[in-house]
Amino acid sequence: MTFSAILSLAQSAAELGLISGLTVLALYLSYTMLNVCDLSTDGCFTLGACVSAAVAISGHPYLSILAGVGAGVASGFVTAILQTKMGIDSLLAGIIVNIGLYSANIAIMGGGSNLNMNKTETVFTKMKDLLAETPFKDQYVLVVALIAVILVVAFLVLFLRTRLGLAIRATGNNPAMVRSSSINPAFTTIVGLCVANAFTGLSGALLCQSQKSVNIDIGTGMVTIALASLLIGRLFFRKRGILTKAIGAVLGSLIYRAGYTIALRLNMPAYLLKAITSGIVILAIFIPYLVNQYPTIKRVLGHKFRKAGR
Repeated sequence: MTFSAILSLAQSAAELGLISGLTVLALYLSYTMLNVCDLSTDGCFTLGACVSAAVAISGHPYLSILAGVGAGVASGFVTAILQTKMGIDSLLAGIIVNIGLYSANIAIMGGGSNLNMNKTETVFTKMKDLLAETPFKDQYVLVVALIAVILVVAFLVLFLRTRLGLAIRATGNNPAMVRSSSINPAFTTIVGLCVANAFTGLSGALLCQSQKSVNIDIGTGMVTIALASLLIGRLFFRKRGILTKAIGAVLGSLIYRAGYTIALRLNMPAYLLKAITSGIVILAIFIPYLVNQYPTIKRVLGHKFRKAGR
């Protein structure tokens, strides 16, 4: 493999890793902060992509990004309402919304299962034109993805330090304490899920525009990929500040995509890639558990060895 080929693969992995990192940040907010495992992520990601593609095709490249974000907010709002106002378990609410969004996404694409954007002007074509006379003319996708991640990380860090952000963090840690403090946990949950799904919608919007197409399966498996990436990031940044943990989440996405790219380059059968993702999730959960249990394991083994030596 030539050096230029390696650089091309690394760039592709970085682009996908950064775009997927927005979904990882969404899961960081909903799963880590709110303590809600939102299983509507796959459908929300596809919704953001479909809405963004439809708006971009109609001739509004910048508005298409905002439309994808707005679609994510709407998805998060519905999921949150099912949980907080209708008494539906969070896991079941996510599944219900995910199923419903399949039909909604097909409807948005005009009854078909895909949309072609080859001749559509997007934020990436705009950036390509902007960088045409610079050394970064071939990195326009990476530049857009990096700008999006920096803006989202900055927003997330600042938001979680506001009074509302602190209330959202407290809701995930101790809802009873939040309720006793005259804060409505239903409201904080709704806001938290709306913000989280806005990131997911943005991620879907950027992916479809970078790939110049969208299909109904574009978001399949995103919740598993995001969870794996989030857990990988937590291996490196477990007890740090919000900024460091957010950067760790994005780093986990980059590491996951790098491993995924290597697996594809090694001609690994496609049917094994999902198994690898499951294995990564298991290891990412088991390793921190093993580290926490290490003192106990060491003490037990030491006791057994001392007994055996007598």
